[in-house]
Amino acid sequence: MVTAGEMTLGEHLRELRQRLLKAVIALLLGAIVGYVVFPYVLDLLIAPYCAALDTLGADIAGDVDDPRECNLIAFRPLEPFSVRIKTSLVIGLFVGGPVIFYQLWRFITPGLTKRERRYALPFVVLSQVMFAIGIGFAYLVIPQGLRILLFLGGDRIEPFLSANEYLSFFLTMSVAFGLVFELPLVLIFLAMVGVVKAASLRRARPYAVVIMVVAAAFITPTTDAVTLFFMAGPMILFYELSILAAWLIERSRRRRATV
Repeated sequence: MVTAGEMTLGEHLRELRQRLLKAVIALLLGAIVGYVVFPYVLDLLIAPYCAALDTLGADIAGDVDDPRECNLIAFRPLEPFSVRIKTSLVIGLFVGGPVIFYQLWRFITPGLTKRERRYALPFVVLSQVMFAIGIGFAYLVIPQGLRILLFLGGDRIEPFLSANEYLSFFLTMSVAFGLVFELPLVLIFLAMVGVVKAASLRRARPYAVVIMVVAAAFITPTTDAVTLFFMAGPMILFYELSILAAWLIERSRRRRATV
């Protein structure tokens, strides 16, 4: 395989185009799967909304404990179709995740040593696992955020969300949490290629914490400290774990250099 130093700019661009094409195809195929299974996963997507309504004691038709009786509203004729497409794309991102992450890894591996390229499979698997854990974590946090948001209007405002508003909120939060849980893999990769070191990560810790808290505040639309903690907490924890991983990588390199 051609190394990064031997590749011209044109070769880099052609490889990037090929990798992006394969990633897009994987996303589209996954989206087709998402479009097919949408009716079956809709109850699961609406469940946090129903849980929030149940906690608030909202007076809606049916039993809010049963997701099938907790419905969203469509204000426009094309809204059901548009939310199905949005949801299908997010499902496609998850289903096609292994291929997408693999293409990303293959694009960056020319700059790595043969030993480091062996981590392709663990990188792909861990990327998918961390993305799934992030989405699962979001699924637990979203009801808490919804309860706060829907309560802010007071008793005179009855919460009946449109399908587009709720699912856009839910999907955005889910993808955001999924990407946040990729943070340690990104930092560990940067440590592997020598872009960052454990010492520099430690020195940047105070600034990184502030940036992560501010980013969490922007990502989470609620104003409560609990939801902010659920977003910023994992980011800070992952940053600390990345420092440890970077230190272990550097120590391993030093040992190999002395052999």
